[in-house]
Amino acid sequence: MAFIADFHIHSKYSRATSKDMDLVSLAKWAKIKGVSLLGTGDFTHPLWFSELKDNLKEAGKGLYSYEGLYFILTAEVSNIYFKAGRTRKVHNLIFAPGLGAVEEINRALSKYGILSSDGRPILSLECDKMVKMLSAIDPDIFFIPGHAWTPHFSIFGSNSGFDSPEECFEDQTPKIFSIETGLSSDPEMNWRWSKLDRFCLTSNSDSHSPQKIGREANVFKDKIDYAELIKILKTKDKTKFLYTIEFFPEEGKYHWDGHRACKARLSPEEAVRVNNICPACGKRVTVGVMHRLESLADRKEGFVDESSPSFKSLVPLAEIIADAMRVGADSAKVEKEYFQLVKNFGTEFNILMDIPDEELMLNCPERIAKGIINVRRGNLDIVPGYDGEYGKVKIFKEGEETSEKQLSFF
Repeated sequence: MAFIADFHIHSKYSRATSKDMDLVSLAKWAKIKGVSLLGTGDFTHPLWFSELKDNLKEAGKGLYSYEGLYFILTAEVSNIYFKAGRTRKVHNLIFAPGLGAVEEINRALSKYGILSSDGRPILSLECDKMVKMLSAIDPDIFFIPGHAWTPHFSIFGSNSGFDSPEECFEDQTPKIFSIETGLSSDPEMNWRWSKLDRFCLTSNSDSHSPQKIGREANVFKDKIDYAELIKILKTKDKTKFLYTIEFFPEEGKYHWDGHRACKARLSPEEAVRVNNICPACGKRVTVGVMHRLESLADRKEGFVDESSPSFKSLVPLAEIIADAMRVGADSAKVEKEYFQLVKNFGTEFNILMDIPDEELMLNCPERIAKGIINVRRGNLDIVPGYDGEYGKVKIFKEGEETSEKQLSFF
């Protein structure tokens, strides 16, 4: 059985995050999803770190456990500073090899921001200086730039990012060996820029609620510990790192350009034609991930980096059920059907990826089974997300109907 890891989540101590983002709920939902390893998120927050120390048990090199779920110590920080004539806003994931290292990290970072203010603290600290400072504490501490293309808070973001890894991390760039693609991009998009060839691409949920765990994730052949993770990422070991699980990038909320206040959604080509100005109000649009990547890419669409792990694009099961039932994803009907399917088939990932099509058609409501199969084949339509608005997925095409003798078996 594959070992699925989601390294980037948040706790209940982050802003705009569910109060249920605690260890009990994380363990429960990780098992429902089929996730074996989670990043703790938010280890810089004193209250969350205290909970981690009190509840996590050592389970190997840099590996901890709680209620049968493995954890690695992680945090996301927001580096905001002025450099080369612009204010830079970059989110970085920090991975720590142990609780002692976290204590030293927190002591060092507390000089640059108020760690208790947010699970993802704002630091007045340059990215390169942070890497140098924390690497001196322990060389096994490592860093992954988070959601690398998001317009507002990322290493390559159109609003406040850089045009290369070296511009951001300077002489510390060799210590960066992985980049997180984010919901609005996937590996295939990142492969188009040769500057990223040496980086191992990872994907994580950036979850703010337990139900969102694993919406993007990393699939390894076997159980890994902290030291093995570093080695795998540094070498892009495809024999151990099998693939990432991705959103269809169009579903991400910054894939295309646009201005949400005016409901103006623009493809990169359309935005160029209007000089990135909203046709409704005359203000500048938010330049999305696709447009930003096009400006830096040096390869044509469709290029495949054979040295990188592969990827699979999925739609969360609740969204498939909701589309099949023609109701909202948060409805009681969807919740009931979701838990019955998980009870019957094991985990959400098992349903989305592993159960054969024929078995789904025999043992699922017909329309839900067809929806899952459509997603597996990429046979769906998506209205791209823009300026903070998620894309809208249409799993069933016009005229694609089922007998619908029963929408549910349960």
